[in-house]
Formats: sequence, structure tokens, C-alpha cells
Amino acid sequence: MFLRPQTHTISSLTDCLLKFVLFSSNLLFTALGLATLGLGLWGLFNKESFTQEKLDSIGTDPMLLFVFLGLVLSLLCLTGCVGAVRENCCLLRTFSVVLLFLVAAQVLAAIVAYSLQGQITNLLRTGMLNAMVRYQDDLDLRFITDEIQTGLQCCGADNYRDWQINSYFNCSAPGIQACSVPPSCCVDPLENGTVWNSQCGVGAQLLDEFSAQSVIFLGGCLGSISRWIEQHSGLIGTVAIVLLGVQLIMLIVATRLLDNIQWNRTQAQQRMARS
Repeated sequence: MFLRPQTHTISSLTDCLLKFVLFSSNLLFTALGLATLGLGLWGLFNKESFTQEKLDSIGTDPMLLFVFLGLVLSLLCLTGCVGAVRENCCLLRTFSVVLLFLVAAQVLAAIVAYSLQGQITNLLRTGMLNAMVRYQDDLDLRFITDEIQTGLQCCGADNYRDWQINSYFNCSAPGIQACSVPPSCCVDPLENGTVWNSQCGVGAQLLDEFSAQSVIFLGGCLGSISRWIEQHSGLIGTVAIVLLGVQLIMLIVATRLLDNIQWNRTQAQQRMARS
């Protein structure tokens, strides 16, 4: 005859606090994950990325990163939420193992990034050059490139002449955009007005550096990114340590809660056997 296992509530104040901390923190991150997932799906559907003619290039769509991160984060944290509320050892064990793997992966990624800075710079250069090639054809890459160039006041990967790589901005291209750069390269794209002047970078590649510096940013974005990281290294390190600390605390809380649940159930089974 089989006895149906009974769920035993954790009565001590400490254990109740552990459940509350694990549930509330995971609920918050679940909401964040669902919001990220929703943003990614909205971007894909808004651009009609699932239409037949766009399915071939969907693998390089930046919105897929939001979908992937949102899905992983929401599923993981939902597992922690349900595991804490239901005192489900299987879910809590799964949550702890996956979280431990993610923490180890982040630490390993930080070590690799620090030791392979040169290779990462080359990857960034390759990525930015590819984005520049597809500037007119991909709205996401255009938006990201414009935001980087405007925010960091830069133009191109290494300098403004890198825009020769784009078939529309190449000097041998037909049309008014030949030998030009995007308006996000311009020093004053509004030209003291309120409307973005899309022609402010026309013919900029034909200018020498002395003449061009009053019209566009001459420096490349890779150098600007490196300087930005150096200037904000303290803040970046603090945020990374805080996020890693939060994950470690959640891992410790989940492990402690799992141990307490198993201990309480063992004690209950022993009392049942004695009676």
C-alpha cells in the first residue's frame, strides 16, 4: 500500500524568510524576463520578420537576442518561484544547478574577456563593419549604428573613411550618397534646427581631415568604445559584482531552503514511522 507524500510547511521564521526572499526576487526577475521576451517578439512581429522573404535573414536579427534572454530568464526564475511556493525539491534543485552553471559561465566569460582583449576588439571591428555593410538594409543595425555614432561622437569603425565599405556610400556608387557618411556622423545633424538633416554627410569622404572635422566626427567608434569602457570601468565592475552577488545569494538561499525542506520531510517521515 502506497502512502501519498504530504507537504510539510516550514514553520521557523528563518525558513519562511528564505522562501519569501527566493520567491519575491524570482518573481521580480520573471517579470523582467517576460518584458524582455515581449520586447523581442514585438520587434520581430512589428518588422514582419516571419514573412517568407525575411525568414532567411532572421538568424541575424538582433531581436532574437532579446527573445532568447527573456525566455531563459523567465523560465529559470519561474522555476525558482514555483519551487519556493510549492516546496518542490525537483524544481529547486533544477533552479540551483542551472543558476550555478550560469554563475560559473559568467565568471569564465569575464576571465576570457580580460585575457583575450585583442581578439574581442577584432570581433567588435568585424561586427561593426558588417553592420555598416547592411546599414541601409537592416533597420535594427541602422538604429544601433546611429545610436553608437551619435552617443560616442564617432564615425565608422576606425575612422570615417570606413564607410567606403557600404555599397551606397562608396565613392564609385551612383546617386547622391556616393562618398558620403550617415547623418549620425555629423557634428550638428540638426544644423541648428529641429529636423534631422539626412544630407548633412553628403560628400564628406571627399574632404580632407582638416575640412571634414567641422562637419563630421573623424574618430572611429572602436577607439571611442575603448575610452568609454576605461572611463566607466569602476561603474561596470560595481554593477557586475552586484549582479553576481545577487545570483550567489539566490543560489545560497535556494540551497538552504532545499536542505531545510528535505530535513523537515525526513523528520516527518520518522515521526510517522514511530507512530
